[in-house]
Amino acid sequence: MLAMLPEPSCGPADSIAGIDEVGRGALFGPVVAGAVILSHAASHRLADLGVTDSKRLTASRREALVPLIHKQAVAYALGLATVYEIDRFNILQASLLAMRRAVSRLSIQPELCLVDGNQRIPNLTIPQQTIVKGDQHHVAIAAASILAKVWRDALMVRLGRRYPGYDLASNKGYGSPRHRQAIAQLGRSRQHRQSFKVNQPLS
Repeated sequence: MLAMLPEPSCGPADSIAGIDEVGRGALFGPVVAGAVILSHAASHRLADLGVTDSKRLTASRREALVPLIHKQAVAYALGLATVYEIDRFNILQASLLAMRRAVSRLSIQPELCLVDGNQRIPNLTIPQQTIVKGDQHHVAIAAASILAKVWRDALMVRLGRRYPGYDLASNKGYGSPRHRQAIAQLGRSRQHRQSFKVNQPLS
C-alpha cells in the first residue's frame, strides 16, 4: 500500500493536483505528463486498490487502474511535448512543458500542484511543491504517472505500425538492444529524438 503523507496545508485535498511525466529517457516519441486531482477519500480508495508508482506495476495492472482513476478523480488531464520540442528545448524543459500543459487542461484549476522530482514547472501561476520520488508517496502523483504511462504506451503501439522495424510495441520507444540495432540499420525516423545519443545508455 502506498505510504500516505500528510496533505499540505494550502487548502482542501480536492484542490491539490499531482503531476508526473513519462517517456523522459526514451529515444522515440513525445514525453507525456499527467495531472490528477483527488479527494481525501478517493486517495485512500485508490491506494487500497494498488495505485502506486507506475514503474512498480505490470502493464495489465496499470491498464486496469486507469478507469478506476478516471472514476475517482475530481479532474484529470494529459499534456505532451513533441519530439521537435524535445530536440529544440532539451528533454528537461520539454518534460516541464508537458507538465504545464497537463495542468492547464484540468477542468478545475488546483490551488497547489505537487510535482514529482526536484524541478519546478516554469511559468506556472499556481503554487507548486516539488517532491523527489513523489509517485511513491502521494497517490495523486502516482495516479498521474499511471494515466500518462498507459496513454503513452498505447501511442507507441500505434506508432509501431506506422514505423515498423523498431520493435516499438515491445520497447515503447526506449533504447532496447533491438531498438538501437534497428536505428543502426534503418536510421532514425521522424519521431526519433535527434538530440539523443543512441550508442550510450540512457537514464
